[in-house]
Amino acid sequence: MSTFEIGTYAIAAMVVLIYLGLPIAIGMLLVSFCGVALIRNEAIAMRMIGAVANDSLREYLFAVVPLFVLMGLLVTVSGVGKDTFDVFEKLLKRVTAGLGVATVFANAVFASITGISVASATVFSRVAVPEMTRHGYQKKFATGVVAGSSVLGMMIPPSLLMIVYAVLAEESVGRMFLAGIGPGILLSVLFSATILLLAKTRKDFVFTQEAVSVHQEDLSPASVARKSVPILSLMLLVLGGLYGGFFNPTEAGAAGAFGALVIALVRRSLGRSTLWTLLVETGQITVSVLLLIMAATFFSRMLALSGVPRELADFFLSGPVGPYGFLLCYLLLIVALGCLIDSISIMLIMLPIALPVAEAAGFDLVWFGVLTVVSVEVGLLTPPFGLSVYTIKSAMNDPDLQVGDIFRGAFPFVIAMIVAVLLIIVFPPVATWLAYL
Repeated sequence: MSTFEIGTYAIAAMVVLIYLGLPIAIGMLLVSFCGVALIRNEAIAMRMIGAVANDSLREYLFAVVPLFVLMGLLVTVSGVGKDTFDVFEKLLKRVTAGLGVATVFANAVFASITGISVASATVFSRVAVPEMTRHGYQKKFATGVVAGSSVLGMMIPPSLLMIVYAVLAEESVGRMFLAGIGPGILLSVLFSATILLLAKTRKDFVFTQEAVSVHQEDLSPASVARKSVPILSLMLLVLGGLYGGFFNPTEAGAAGAFGALVIALVRRSLGRSTLWTLLVETGQITVSVLLLIMAATFFSRMLALSGVPRELADFFLSGPVGPYGFLLCYLLLIVALGCLIDSISIMLIMLPIALPVAEAAGFDLVWFGVLTVVSVEVGLLTPPFGLSVYTIKSAMNDPDLQVGDIFRGAFPFVIAMIVAVLLIIVFPPVATWLAYL
């Protein structure tokens, strides 16, 4: 067999193993080892896997992963998410479908201090959905709003997916964070516009009845200010320190985790058992991410030896398909994979294959990364995998709420995300203007 055939069979074998239920990291390591052993020999494959583990996991940058994860978990238990929603609920109470719009912007702000979509989905399913249904919103729409806006957690910095992409593409984490701000704002605006449009054209989809009168506690300006202080303090500490040049990404993660810890302690929401649970969960998430990164690095080196990326670049860029034909195929494949596997796994499988082609096509890798993250996040809302949807279902623990109802409620936001992808393709500065200032 030629090296290209070995690489092709390795990709096919990995897809089969994933379909059979083998953990993705194990599948990538297995096919990569076998591929290198067939292209060279077993001794080289053994040395390469050791070198990959050493090279890919000793980076100082990777300390940012547990720090941002811990910060997100601490913020979740400290009640900052509820405060964020309360503030936006007060500010937008006179707007039609204002609670829906408040949920979107509260999610956007919450995303800027968590970086994990699942955390946003968990918090706002418990905070926003009961409040929206109490005010006469359809439950499927309320859960759809939470599911849709939760994807902002992986777009607005700090974002775990942006960190993973930066590592694989060898781009600056800070630059990728900056690149996520414009598309994050664009998505927030599109989500809000979707809610307002549905409220005017499909009232039966949004509301259970024409008008609902519910007694609502009115927050005083002092209460709004008090609830805003923790949110704004963390945003200023993490994002201000990062973009002001005071911190590198790892130091910003450490400062954010410490700030979130202080808030949780001041609010007395962090007992010993809770802290231990959060530390264990942080360790589990970190280890799973780093193992996947190691496996993806090994997979990437195996593919480089096989010549598959080079052959794919020649096929797409020299033939009738062209660079934007490749981009369309790539994004469609990502959205399709999002129906089956989780976000980080999609990136770690696809990027070693796609990045060399994108580089040969002359694409800006920061812009390419933003398109990748937005397209990957569509998978959080599409059946049958839909991680955000199942997170909401689990957090709500409502026997009358069907998973299909949440998927239907989230579908308009899938359309909004596709529109966002098209706008970013047509107007690249949406993603790049801040990154290259």
